[in-house]
Amino acid sequence: MNLSKSLNGSVISSARRLIRKRTAQVRRDIHGIRTIGVLGALSSSRPLLVHIVPMRRCNLACTYCNEFDNFSDAVPLETMKLRIDKLAEFGTCSIGISGGEPLMHPELDELIAYIRERGIFVGLLTNGYLLTEKRIKRLNTAGLETLQISIDNVMPDDVSKKSLKVLDQKLVLLQRFAEFGVNINSVIGSGTAQPEDAVVVARRATELGFTTTVGIIHNGKGQLKPLDERNERIYRELNSIGRKNFGYLNGFEKNLVAGKSNDWNCRAGARYFYVDEDGLVHYCSQRRGFPAVPLDSYTTSDIEREYSTQKECASYCTVACVQRVSALDRWRRSPQTILPQPTVSPRLGRTTED
Repeated sequence: MNLSKSLNGSVISSARRLIRKRTAQVRRDIHGIRTIGVLGALSSSRPLLVHIVPMRRCNLACTYCNEFDNFSDAVPLETMKLRIDKLAEFGTCSIGISGGEPLMHPELDELIAYIRERGIFVGLLTNGYLLTEKRIKRLNTAGLETLQISIDNVMPDDVSKKSLKVLDQKLVLLQRFAEFGVNINSVIGSGTAQPEDAVVVARRATELGFTTTVGIIHNGKGQLKPLDERNERIYRELNSIGRKNFGYLNGFEKNLVAGKSNDWNCRAGARYFYVDEDGLVHYCSQRRGFPAVPLDSYTTSDIEREYSTQKECASYCTVACVQRVSALDRWRRSPQTILPQPTVSPRLGRTTED
């Protein structure tokens, strides 16, 4: 009798979790269509996606990454709220919380909830190390809508500790408890010992019901690092596995893998931009230094100018979020008539305070 009650209780609990997941997915889809698909299409001066950095510090030190240090303090919540208010004034459709490692921010839940209060779609980019059942449930409560983890290998090595061996149990927890969408990004070209590991990662993500994307590693300026024949073969295999997030927006990768340039209009600084921990607006994480304008003084005129400005780095750019966002404006046929401005190399990741 007790066993029967226990089994019934387990079935009911699982059913409730499934209902909550499905309900959250419907709400997430409606919110995404309304903000990005509808409102984002109405005006080219409305940012579609902005990445923000509330915490530059990271608990890892992947050798290819230039987006972290090991000493920075968290940006105060009130400061972040002011930045969210400014982005809301622009009519920003979605915000991705990046880093560093954003899960290290002590008030991340409050930040997520505030972004939702402002009606903005919110996602999180994390290495996944700090995820627990309790932490996932807190993210549910805060209103997180999507989460992405990039996994570089099966076993940790000198290049990256973001391995499937370490993170698999985190993925199982996400599969059981997350009410937000989960995407697993497989990375190729990062210099890991076994690049075929990316295929293993993608298959495991698919097995757990997650969407997948493929990340092509870039140099310090966001430019293509040419893939050898081995990595090209892996890329083709990855594209045959599972459900692809942003599938129809990933065509740019095919040319890059073949070593070919892309002819496109990069809308960085307008439809997409990156706000660093100091509150400065940059084209993207790999072009930090331009325009490097404080967010609180950035205007709609700046957005309109950057929308029409050519970007000298566009032809071989591998920064997927900028490519995908810009692709949504192809139908406008709005040529870029302003010549590109000189940019500077990004500040490299630091391991000691300098």
